[in-house]
Amino acid sequence: MFRELDEWIRHRLRAVQLKHWRRGTTMYRELKAMGASDDDARKVAANSRCWWRNSRMRLNRALPIAYFDRLGVPRPS
Repeated sequence: MFRELDEWIRHRLRAVQLKHWRRGTTMYRELKAMGASDDDARKVAANSRCWWRNSRMRLNRALPIAYFDRLGVPRPS
């Protein structure tokens, strides 16, 4: 149960980050700066208003669990 909740929370955090960037050009620039592939950054930026859908698959590679660990987001043990 905690694992599913943890996955949902990270999914939500990724969606909030996309919503914060707002525009496709900003999304593309920030994702490229984080090390995302050109293809992933371009496809996420092309659907810039689909925050929830975009925050699932492609964004997992750019914002992995290690990214949230560095930010200090707690994980269930």
